[in-house]
Amino acid sequence: MPGVDTIDGLTRAVADFDTSGFELPMEEAALARARRSLMETGLLLLGEMPGVRENPLVILRLMDAFGLGSLALDWHGGLTMELYTYLRHGTPLESAQWWVGDGRVTAGHLAVLRRLSPITLTLFDGADRPDRDSAMARRVLDTVAAPTLVVAGSAHTGVTPDALGKPMGACLARERPGLESIRIDYGRGSFYAMERRGMDARAAARGLRVVGEELVVGLPEFSEATVPQLPFEALQGKLAQF
Repeated sequence: MPGVDTIDGLTRAVADFDTSGFELPMEEAALARARRSLMETGLLLLGEMPGVRENPLVILRLMDAFGLGSLALDWHGGLTMELYTYLRHGTPLESAQWWVGDGRVTAGHLAVLRRLSPITLTLFDGADRPDRDSAMARRVLDTVAAPTLVVAGSAHTGVTPDALGKPMGACLARERPGLESIRIDYGRGSFYAMERRGMDARAAARGLRVVGEELVVGLPEFSEATVPQLPFEALQGKLAQF
């Protein structure tokens, strides 16, 4: 079930998502680099491709491995209080930004957040302008206090400038030298970002390891997430009220 368009459907999908039994081997050299990043900078980046079922399970395993109680996500900052209320009381997620369908928010993410709760959450997106990455970095730096896993799309988590400019990760690394970024390396599978999509590529072996100079989580096989998405006209109406 790739997309759901009702609150009841999303509630069922979250309840049905299994947060147990996902194994993620971790190489000691990679663990040591990630721990050093958390100790020296207070941050560890994780770059994901939206719409993949396994993404939140990777987050859960990393949070557990490093004993973290603080997580930052590239979700709209205006959703913070609604998310906390949902986690504490199970109230419906009604704001339009939950239902865009771009794959950042999935039933699995919500299930994992419920598993981790109580947890300190920072939602740092919300800047639709050319300096979006620097704005996201500034929000993380201004908000995060405890050692934190910072999760965003992989286009934002590189720690050096690239052909498109200076991603959020590079902005953070300028302020926090020694910051490390983990890239999820996807192989064969399907994902849901506005619609069902697929890819077939070679990936690193399963688990967290050092590949060349990078920290990489290899997912040779992956599957499609369940993503909340309203039909276009309904979404437009909700966005007008946001």
